[in-house]
Amino acid sequence: MSFFGDICEIKNECSRSISAENPDGSLSEGALEQPEGKGPARKLGLGWKVRPCIELPAMGRVELAKIDGPGTIRHIWITVDSKAYRSCLMRFYWDDEQSPSVEAPLGDFFGCTHGLRYNINSLPLSVNPSGGFNCYWPMPFRKSARIEVENLSSKPFHNFFYQIDYSLGNISESAAYFHANWRRSMTTRECPEHVILEGVSGVGHYVGTVAGWSQLSNGWWGEGEVKFFLDGEENPTICTTGTEDYFGGAWCFGETFSSPFCGYPLWRREEGEIPRHGLYRWHIPDPIRFSSSIRVTVQALGWYPDGTFQPLTDDIATVAYWYQREPHSDFSKRYSQDELWSR
Repeated sequence: MSFFGDICEIKNECSRSISAENPDGSLSEGALEQPEGKGPARKLGLGWKVRPCIELPAMGRVELAKIDGPGTIRHIWITVDSKAYRSCLMRFYWDDEQSPSVEAPLGDFFGCTHGLRYNINSLPLSVNPSGGFNCYWPMPFRKSARIEVENLSSKPFHNFFYQIDYSLGNISESAAYFHANWRRSMTTRECPEHVILEGVSGVGHYVGTVAGWSQLSNGWWGEGEVKFFLDGEENPTICTTGTEDYFGGAWCFGETFSSPFCGYPLWRREEGEIPRHGLYRWHIPDPIRFSSSIRVTVQALGWYPDGTFQPLTDDIATVAYWYQREPHSDFSKRYSQDELWSR
């Protein structure tokens, strides 16, 4: 199996890129902003670094990209103040659809949970010093692609840098569409379970999970299992043996790590704060196929002193990533800033 794909093959495709210097990706239209006033390029003139970033207005939406297909988004790079990680929502729309195929807080989508900045060294997502977000999930579309960012904050975010690299060209009939959905819940003693994904109908495959876990109890927090319910089954065929096991670790982790397909890059234990954890798991060599539906859950379990499992009341937020044929079920939601902020 090669993770370089078909990089050696010559293809009938056109490479394009959208950024603040070329907002619509037009051919030969990059770096044409005129320097004005007191800007740092005023002595250099046209063709230099004049408009490298934009502003996200308070309580407003910005369309980052609108692309006519067919084509495939190959790489997305973004950097902005970390205060935007849980104050801004990313949404992706394919083929003029009304509800988004991707909806998640900016930071969580790129693997940085709790609104915190930390490095990630994985295959489809990487976060590099200092806060350079990179996404390499291939995102094919047949008619159109549209990407927007909504700022829920009452303050604008200046210096929002972005680049969206894509190719224009036919895609295969078997290519499915990329999806991602953020969910947050507070588990209870009566039902210590967080739903990572549900309400999905169609044919596709599950490819990854990001989790931000706020620990509200003492001791070990990750004894619960991750379960995949495929095609309407009541009992799961795919059932892991523990939370740290699913995310590629063992025996309560003990330290952080970041690897190509799984990682535990965040373990934050500061005085005056609750413990917070950030994890990811990519099903790239082992996608989980479904033909009609999928439901994914994780249990929140610790230990009582008598050696029995303790149901935990933890604050858990996850992003589920999957590919499927359209149309998809509408999972979009109108969020308030309070629903996104970390504890």
